[in-house]
Amino acid sequence: MEIILLEKVRNLGALGDTVKVKAGYARNYLVPQGKAVFASEDNIAKFEKRRAELEKIAAERHAKAQERQKKLEALKSVSITVKASDQGKMFGSIGVREITDLLNEHGAEVEKREVHLSEGAIRMTGQYEIHIELDGGLTAVVNIDVVSEASA
Repeated sequence: MEIILLEKVRNLGALGDTVKVKAGYARNYLVPQGKAVFASEDNIAKFEKRRAELEKIAAERHAKAQERQKKLEALKSVSITVKASDQGKMFGSIGVREITDLLNEHGAEVEKREVHLSEGAIRMTGQYEIHIELDGGLTAVVNIDVVSEASA
């Protein structure tokens, strides 16, 4: 099934690209989310009329993402205190939600879907690099120090 992308979609294409995808992906995700339209003659003509408007919106979104990236990189390192054993094993874990809340407390605007934990939830004390994937392929890296309450 051919569709026209109305915004950049990771691993698929950029604004205005006509791509082939499976019918279910188009019908159930891309079209209802407003990320694409079916590639019919009418939709192609409508898209060409709206192209400038959509490119302006994409440019604004990218500019906001760059601002957020600068804020996140200005944080450099954030620490969180947790209960842990003498060996550094935490009682519980730190997941995406906790990291999102921590970064939002420090003035960064982060959503859960943007935080990527490559090794899963954090279960030991120490330093971790957290990658935050912003709009348009921008990525910010924030260091998180997980410190035990006993040593703090």
